Amino acid sequence: MNNTYTSLVNQTFHFPQEGFEVSDNGYLEFNGVDIKKLIDKHGTPLKLTYLPKIGMQINKAKNMFANAFKKHKYEGQYFYCYCTKSSHFSFIVEEALKHNIHLETSYAYDIEIINRLYQRRKINKETFIICNGYKQKQYTSRIAKLINSGFKNVVPILDNKEELQAYKRSVRSSTPFSLGIRVAAEEEPNFPFYTSRLGIRAKDILEFYVDEIEGYEDKFQLKMLHIFLNKGIKDDIYYWSELNKIINLYCQLKKICPELDSINIGGGFPIKHSLGFEYDYQFMINEIVGNIKKACKKAKVPMPNLYTEFGSYTVGESMAHIYSVIGQKIQNDRECWYMIDSSFITTLPDTWGIGEKFLMLPVNKWDNEYHRVVLGGITCDSHDYYDSEEHINEVFLPKLTTTDKKEEESNKEPLYVGFFHTGAYQDQISGYGGIKHCLIPSPKHVIVEYDKNGKLIDWVYAKEQTAQSMLKILGYL
Repeated sequence: MNNTYTSLVNQTFHFPQEGFEVSDNGYLEFNGVDIKKLIDKHGTPLKLTYLPKIGMQINKAKNMFANAFKKHKYEGQYFYCYCTKSSHFSFIVEEALKHNIHLETSYAYDIEIINRLYQRRKINKETFIICNGYKQKQYTSRIAKLINSGFKNVVPILDNKEELQAYKRSVRSSTPFSLGIRVAAEEEPNFPFYTSRLGIRAKDILEFYVDEIEGYEDKFQLKMLHIFLNKGIKDDIYYWSELNKIINLYCQLKKICPELDSINIGGGFPIKHSLGFEYDYQFMINEIVGNIKKACKKAKVPMPNLYTEFGSYTVGESMAHIYSVIGQKIQNDRECWYMIDSSFITTLPDTWGIGEKFLMLPVNKWDNEYHRVVLGGITCDSHDYYDSEEHINEVFLPKLTTTDKKEEESNKEPLYVGFFHTGAYQDQISGYGGIKHCLIPSPKHVIVEYDKNGKLIDWVYAKEQTAQSMLKILGYL
């Protein structure tokens, strides 16, 4: 039979791929994890986090930057930062910290996480803490307390000119503390605004430095320029134009600000959201490093240290959401609906909010014939559906039953569908542990990792959300 789901995938993509293969018994495996075994043990809907993937991503990026530095004989240092807003969970952040990285924060409560990580001895006072965001008093005061308590590498990134006054008033460090400036980037041509609301306009930064920072080197020093591009690191005219702007600004500032020694390249690498995903990470890193070196040589200034803040890249590919198809509905002569046992709006809000596409594959029934379907969630919202993949404006999945006598046994189990590389932002945006649309509960969350003996184990981080927990929030209990 040449119209099976297996034949569709093999004709369309190179398969198997890193992280995905079908076992001899016909079930999909995720990074070598037996998904069917987890389903049998924990049921669906199910969130699973494969922790080793985090270290794999970090070390891959570090190695690629090391290769680029060697190729270009680059004279600065590279620092890998994880932006906590991608996933604040302790098991995520602590796993990332095992690989000698640094952290980026976005809000006041992040600083409480920093304090707790220090108490647990997961970080020390040498760890770089890059503090981003538009800051209210409760944020700047917490940053000041970190600096006053002896954290040597806390770098508040000034988002506006007035922010500096908060640190002048509250920092009592005996040594000069470091500052960064976020450069307001120009938005993409298709964006409704011309310039980012965040950061200081590039044309104002030189004057701001001369008026407010220069001459105060015994109290604070400008060490870093930061740029954030919402679309991430992509090989197009927009990205290279914005990157070159900050490189040129660095070269100008360096000539009058000897303390300036770092560029923070905000906006991260893309992750795989389709089996057809292609992205040359090493090429992009080589080009970034090469462009910075070339500009610095031309301007006759030292090359800066490079910082990156990878969030989605760090944690995104470590998670999967697994659902069961609990019913099929034929609503007209063109649309076949597969109803899942959860909701896209509540578990993968980016699919609903910004039209994000995730890597979607069936866990079983790969030898069944395939057909076009629309996946529907169980809320009452008409927007709770998933009808296209990143590489094609359709979804193809195996038929629920087969007429092949050799495969009749598979008719007895439901179709399981997995959405992969879902580890960044989804819990934060959906409001983990809170009230969900139509009171659909958060699914059980299982962590998969290696124990001290190198054995793959799984453990439950959170059970499926209960009715009682929601009633308590709503004031019924």
